[in-house]
Amino acid sequence: MKLSSNSFADGQAIPGDFSFGVPDPQRHVRLGKNQNPHLAWSEVPPGTQSFALICHDPDVPSRMDDANQEGRTVPATLPRVDFFHWVLVDLPASLGEIKAGEFSSEVTPRGKAGPGAPHGARQGINDYTAGFSGDGDMRGDYFGYDGPCPPWNDEIRHHYVFTVFALDVARLPLEGKLDGRQVREAMRGHILAQASLTGVYSLNPAVGV
Repeated sequence: MKLSSNSFADGQAIPGDFSFGVPDPQRHVRLGKNQNPHLAWSEVPPGTQSFALICHDPDVPSRMDDANQEGRTVPATLPRVDFFHWVLVDLPASLGEIKAGEFSSEVTPRGKAGPGAPHGARQGINDYTAGFSGDGDMRGDYFGYDGPCPPWNDEIRHHYVFTVFALDVARLPLEGKLDGRQVREAMRGHILAQASLTGVYSLNPAVGV
């Protein structure tokens, strides 16, 4: 399989239009347009019955004590963990492209609705659901895509890995609020092929994009 995008090139910076947070010289960060990027895939293997899509950031700090704190930085040496930004399953086998902004076109406080999605697909919850759980204004179930917003004082740029999986089942055997970890487990033994595309992003002026 091959995966491409008109929104960003593999290994290059993700534009602010596709980000949850963008740099702000006064407040460090402000809300972005939060559009999902365009994605297109080809060279699909025979027997494909559906596609799944996961976007994750493997560079999220394992501890958030220093994150977004004045006079402090998130050290590059800190162990990192996965953060899921987009979980999408049951995309039909006839589909080969997702348009920019088709699944997300703004930041939605308390999260977008789900799991229903365009093309008869289902959206899982992303990790902003847990991240905002203690915020009275923002907490809720964040279904679908929400883009990059790494700590503005992180010493490293983050990588956002978009992966499309060709599956031999038309519907994954999961119900309710799906998350990235559950989907990864449910896909075991059903993946015919996969393709990935990685973008980078930072809100730290000292790091750059």
